[in-house]
Amino acid sequence: MSLASHRKQKIEEGKSIDFKEDISIHEWGAGEIPPQTGKLAVVTGATGGLGYEIALALARRCADVVVAGRNEAMGREAAARIRILAPKALVRFEKLDLANLASVAAFARGLDDVGRPLDLLVNNAGVMALPRRRVTADGFEMQLGTNYLGHFALTGLLLPLLRACRRPRVVQVSSLAHRFGQIRFDNLHGERGYRPWIAYSQSKLATLLFARELQRRSDRHRWGLLSSAVHPGYAQTNLFANGRGHRSILALMHRLLGRVLSQSAAAGAQPALFAAVSESAAPGAFYGPDGLFELSGRPAHAHVASRARDVAVARRLWEVSEELTGVRWPAE
Repeated sequence: MSLASHRKQKIEEGKSIDFKEDISIHEWGAGEIPPQTGKLAVVTGATGGLGYEIALALARRCADVVVAGRNEAMGREAAARIRILAPKALVRFEKLDLANLASVAAFARGLDDVGRPLDLLVNNAGVMALPRRRVTADGFEMQLGTNYLGHFALTGLLLPLLRACRRPRVVQVSSLAHRFGQIRFDNLHGERGYRPWIAYSQSKLATLLFARELQRRSDRHRWGLLSSAVHPGYAQTNLFANGRGHRSILALMHRLLGRVLSQSAAAGAQPALFAAVSESAAPGAFYGPDGLFELSGRPAHAHVASRARDVAVARRLWEVSEELTGVRWPAE
């Protein structure tokens, strides 16, 4: 039985899929990105860090890139820098606040009005371990709302543009922290007790569950998507500064050990770039660095925690997410 037939049979039986089967990854680096001329990519959270590096690498290979972010000044500056470094690409900034479903809907309408098919969506934006519970404009716990629910809604609203392409891809940026996550349906938004890392881990587990469930549904309903997830390992970004703050124990450890254990944002972006453009990227796969504890290194298949393989939880989370966001996905 072929890999494709085996995957189809498991989907029909409602079983969990091991997306690693028979897939190999070759040596990979930014130089291996094939030409992206004529393709349109949206990268969320591309005003800095991983998102900026992903957007820059795609633009350097002549993709047209939408730099999406909530900070207009930073976004326009990032887009301007990318245009200087990648003058052959069309690069523009569009405001997108994933913590506000009205902003998500407005962003999707703006792209739809342009009428151009969308080849690639990289759902990268996120916040980490906020010290105090905060909620989005729609009342969601901030990390779940920004890291997961906003992207769930965005992807659903952009599905028609993605389906208009021959080989569209959606990449979710998850985290090593998904291994410690649990979807707490009875306390999704932390009303009955909030702990920063529990909330963050839940949001990143939700992101990985979403990527795998999206592939299953795409296969079942013939949407034609290649959906995958990645994590950057321990990459030097501004997440720490925007999370627990400079006085926390985590921030202190980051300052003491970061230079030894971490890698640059450009290196951390490589798993996402592999998933976004490589011909070897597999549907439903999860990629991360291949080094010690998956903290740094070249892109490779990453460990998927058992909770991220739970098909029943993924289906329930999808249904709950539709209810919370009001975004209903098509059945065909």
